[in-house]
Amino acid sequence: MSILFVLLTFLLVLTVMYFRQPQAAENALRVADTQSAPLPMMMNFGGFEIPKNYAFHPGHTWLNDEGHQNGRIGMDAFAANLLGQIDSIEFAELNRWIRQGQKLCTVKHGARKVELLSPVEGVLTSINHELGKDPNLAVNDPYRAGWLCVIKAPELSINSKNLLQGPIVPAWMQNSVTRMGEMLGHVSPTLAQDGGLPIRGLIFQVSPAVQQQLTKEFFLT
Repeated sequence: MSILFVLLTFLLVLTVMYFRQPQAAENALRVADTQSAPLPMMMNFGGFEIPKNYAFHPGHTWLNDEGHQNGRIGMDAFAANLLGQIDSIEFAELNRWIRQGQKLCTVKHGARKVELLSPVEGVLTSINHELGKDPNLAVNDPYRAGWLCVIKAPELSINSKNLLQGPIVPAWMQNSVTRMGEMLGHVSPTLAQDGGLPIRGLIFQVSPAVQQQLTKEFFLT
């Protein structure tokens, strides 16, 4: 009887170990997804840091293809400078399917908000939980600690063809700065800059009507 009890106990231990191993691996992967972001090679153009080999959505979010259909996403330096300081970031629900160009998250500052679009289509698998503790990581370190989320994108390579990449990125970023200055020259001359970077946090300093114009022009929302 004691031998049978020992055997049953041994089988029970093996069963528990068998079912715990995949879960442990899954948990380890989720921790890796949410806590680590590769450090990109940076280039500086016109006062903006731009990571090499990243792809950019016209709504000023970026995509880094990390392999295995995983795309890490964040806001770019132009968006970070325009937003300046934020109070919170609200994401779409985890495991939700998000289309390319669909709302990914909402950035809030006081009573105002700006929506950011997803540069890729797929399932939202993880978010950067550090942003819950300090949402300003997203604007102070947009390409490293301030990344936003990870999306599992089955057609990531196809989606990437719709994004801005390579030599066109610096010119596009500089063009955004130029357009910003031109727009402000018409609607709010006191905030216009002479060819330089826009005032940090500008979008929350202008009137709601001007904010709406800037949001539509640069965030496409």
